[in-house]
Order: sequence, then structure tokens, then C-alpha cells
Amino acid sequence: MGAMDELINASVVTELRSILMSAEPNIELPTLERSRDLLGGQRLRQRVDVVRDALLEDLPAGYLAVEKVMLDALDDPRFTGWMVWPATEVVTGRALQSASLADFDAALAVLSRLTSRLTGEFAIRDLIAARPERAIATMQTWTNHDDENVRRLATEGSRAYLPWAKRVPWLVANPTATQGILDATYQDAAEYVRRSAANHLNDLSRIDPELVIATARRWSGKPDATTPKVIRHGLRTLVKQGNPDALGLLGYSGGQLVVTEPRILHTSVAWDGTVEFSAEVVNEGPQPAKAAIDYSIGFQRANGTVSAKTFKLTSRRIGPGETVTVRKTHSFRPITTRSYYPGQHYVVVQANGVASAPADFVLNKREPS
Repeated sequence: MGAMDELINASVVTELRSILMSAEPNIELPTLERSRDLLGGQRLRQRVDVVRDALLEDLPAGYLAVEKVMLDALDDPRFTGWMVWPATEVVTGRALQSASLADFDAALAVLSRLTSRLTGEFAIRDLIAARPERAIATMQTWTNHDDENVRRLATEGSRAYLPWAKRVPWLVANPTATQGILDATYQDAAEYVRRSAANHLNDLSRIDPELVIATARRWSGKPDATTPKVIRHGLRTLVKQGNPDALGLLGYSGGQLVVTEPRILHTSVAWDGTVEFSAEVVNEGPQPAKAAIDYSIGFQRANGTVSAKTFKLTSRRIGPGETVTVRKTHSFRPITTRSYYPGQHYVVVQANGVASAPADFVLNKREPS
């Protein structure tokens, strides 16, 4: 298991049990205690489910009893961090079991309080899926909340493709539904919230690029000092795809660029080593160009397929007839967010969406320790 999976472990569960029993001395939580032995070999999402299900088994029936336990636990400063994730899902689970509109609205309010201790962005997905218009209407009101964590819950919890979170098909089918939330937060005082709004906009580029372009164009018409950065981050996927409208909004130009096949320094890469490469970008047009230059690595997958991931490289101004050389070293050092597999990989360099031919290299197997 990776380091991320250990964010919820036996010690975290033990402390969570202690906190909840201090908040409500009459509860025993035996299933939660036994759940500590079920975490081994599980991924983080599965561990959340184990702890959540144990709490749903142990805690009193009915939504209001669970709400009281969680709000009383907020008085304990230890009630923070990753233990809060399964606790938020207990709140939404009980609210949806009751099928009461009052409990639904109360659960949204509780999530807005719990979110400052970690985040309520994962649990809120179930509420959005159940009653999307009602949930989004409440989240819209949070965009004016005094707490930046609550404002971010509005933007992050309603993302179409929130990482680690359950998909909500309604959000994908209704990309305009969250426009009010985005318009209210893209100039938020907190960078934490603005970045979430940008990520939200970027998610929508997978669904409705024209909507994203129109939104970015509208924002650029009334910018503040932070707006250009938000727009750049929100358009990053469209820029990597070479979308001409996105490139134009960000000031990139030059439609006669040519990118040579990357030259790889060593085509055999050690397991935790690096691949070093360079490529030339040529402006064959009569006008100066401003180029967004990115690169993609085609990663070997466990099933034998290869899947590409695009990374930012640089931006360059290139004169008419000029050739610029770009260089990059990409590390295969182990990280928690990606699993590597030995075998053939490739690298591609692109400028304003114009891609080079791929250059192959091999990531070698891990040496026995």
C-alpha cells in the first residue's frame, strides 16, 4: 500500500473512536473498534468505506442522533484530518436514509461546518446526486460565506471530475449548472478558492469546451490582478489540446510551428531514474510566434497499454524562421499519485498543439533489493 492509503490507519481509527465516545459517553462503537483489523491491504477509498460502514452500524438510528454526535465532536480539537472523511459520509448516509428534506438540508449545513477540519467535498457528492438542484442552490449561497473552506466546498464539491470522488452524472449532463458558483468565486480573496474554481473550469473543458471558452472570455473582460492566473489554470487542458480559442485568449500565436522528434539522451532508463530529452521548435511562418510548449509521456500501464500524460514545459517567443531548443529531465522517482510499470514508454513534445513524432524509451524493471 502507498503512503496515501495509510492516511487512515488503525491509530487514526482508535483516536476517532476515543473522540466520539468522549462526545457521547453512552455509545460503545464495537464495530468501529474491530474495523481497525480490516484496513490492511486496502486502498484509501476502501478504508473510508470500512470506517463509514462501521460507524453506521454502531451509531444510533436516525439522522438527528448522528448529527448531534458529529457536532459535539467538533468541540474536540483532535477531531481533524483524515478521520473526518468517513465521518462526513456517515452524516450524508443517515440523511439520505431518512429521505427527509429537513434532514437533507441539515446534512448540507453540517458538512459546511465539518469541512474546515478536512473537507466535505467527497461526502457532498451523494447529496448532489440525490437532489442536485437543491444541493447546488445551497452551495451557491456558500460562495459568500465568511469561511474560505466553505466557499471552496462550493467550488470543489461540485466539480464534474473531482479526484478520488464519486462521479455525479448530473454534473456532467448539466455543465452550466455551476456557472453561478464559478462566477462568484473566480476572484475570491483566497487563492485556495480561486485555484479550486480554475480546476472546476478545467474539468468542464472535458464536457463543453465552448462553455469554458465563453466563461474565460467573460472573465477576461472584467479582470482583477488574479484573473489571468485563474484563466491560465482553467484553460490548461484546452491549451495542451491546441484549442485555438484557448491559445488566443492566453496570447499564444503562430500557426506555422514545427516540432522535431525528441532526442533522448539514454533510451534505457533505470527504475527510479530520469529520462532526459531535447527537441527543436521551428517557426516557419513570416510573423513572430508565442508558443506554449508542453510534453507528454506515454506511460506503460499494468494491463500492457500505454496512456499519455501531458506536462507543462515552457513558453517561448520565436521569431520568423527561428529555431529554439527545449530540454527537459523527467523523473521516475516513486510518487504517491502514480504507479510505474516497466516496459516501453514514449515522449512527445508539442508547441501550440502541434506535436512531434514520438520518441521511444524503456523503463527498466526494479532491481532486486
